[in-house]
Amino acid sequence: MFEIKKICCIGAGYVGGPTCSVIAQMCPNIKVTVVDVNEARINAWNSDTLPIYEPGLKEVVESCRGRNLFFSTGIDDAIREADLVFISVLSNPEFLAEGTAIKDLKNPDRVLIGGDDSPEGQKAVRALCAVYEHWVPKEKILTTNTWSSELSKLAANAFLAQRISSINSISALCEATGADVEEVARAIGTDQRIGNKFLKASVGFGGSCFQKDVLNLVYLCEALNLPEVARYWQQVIDMNDYQRRRFASRIIDSLFNTVTDKKIAILGFAFKKDTGDTRESSSIYISKYLMDEGAKLHIYDPKVPKEQIILDLSHPGVSEDNQVSRLVTVSKDPYEACDGAHALVICTEWDMFKELDYERIHKKMLKPAFIFDGRRVLDDLHNELQVIGFQIETIGKKVSAKRIPFASSCEIPKFSLQDPPVKKPRV
Repeated sequence: MFEIKKICCIGAGYVGGPTCSVIAQMCPNIKVTVVDVNEARINAWNSDTLPIYEPGLKEVVESCRGRNLFFSTGIDDAIREADLVFISVLSNPEFLAEGTAIKDLKNPDRVLIGGDDSPEGQKAVRALCAVYEHWVPKEKILTTNTWSSELSKLAANAFLAQRISSINSISALCEATGADVEEVARAIGTDQRIGNKFLKASVGFGGSCFQKDVLNLVYLCEALNLPEVARYWQQVIDMNDYQRRRFASRIIDSLFNTVTDKKIAILGFAFKKDTGDTRESSSIYISKYLMDEGAKLHIYDPKVPKEQIILDLSHPGVSEDNQVSRLVTVSKDPYEACDGAHALVICTEWDMFKELDYERIHKKMLKPAFIFDGRRVLDDLHNELQVIGFQIETIGKKVSAKRIPFASSCEIPKFSLQDPPVKKPRV
């Protein structure tokens, strides 16, 4: 059987970098070269400050960089020398979760490899299987035809996104009835036919994969004249958009129907904890809706650099003219962000937000001081926070039956929950 001795990976991003770093570590006799046209990114991979944050990644890179792991802009040479070339395609799809990518790579649920039924295709499949067999048990390596591998990737992310949208739809019902979505999720999650994974209600899913893959599935169904199937999966995205709009509307309603010129602290900008990735983060959309209403945002995230936050919010589809320069400040720490704020909004479930000194924060905030917990990270602190003096609003639960009254405004809000969500361009 043909033996792989040199691998080239095209793309040094969130998938290529970690995946090939682990391959290099687990296969010390294989030379792995990761190439990219972005010279700054390659320089970062070759430095002490990696271009992406992922727990355990730095240790993996440092264990084999310069020995059998290399990062380069020499794309043509790396391709010519390689026995196997990894491209960002779905014939060998990754099933990584950011924040646990290294663990997922070293101990995967499965490795999926698709290939043509031709002799050449099967030879390539066997060669790639041999690479993974250095550390993955053979029974966990699944081989399929190319279409099956591609659809498996799309379907897996679509099913996960569907579960999040499903529990988020129930969270709206819980808020209207007095139920607690966490209790509902725990009750249905104990049913072995359902399971308890991905039943965490929140302000909505983000990241590069879920929306992209669901919309790819929608596009594929429309192209193959399956409109009913396309509409079914489109609803997963529509519900996610609705949840974001609903949360932003709740913030505005609670702050006496206006946030114009009010300081609001946004805690967390990454789409989930333990990553610096902001792609499709719900924080971007919450910030957009609040900026559209004139709120002054002070944003803090422990892993997302200021430049990335400004870049995301300056996108033409998010803000207009000088909105960001007028309304957005990126803070160095959460206490600075909350100083003088009318409200703090938790958009990312960073563990550090459970350990903040909320008495100190409350003293520096304007009164009444509001907390909007979009990730249910403060559930165990509700009684303590209410004693301090906070008004608490969270996803899928009425924390306090007694709310500060406000007079409804006669003005029509700039966005409505009844409006259909803006369609995202399909990838």
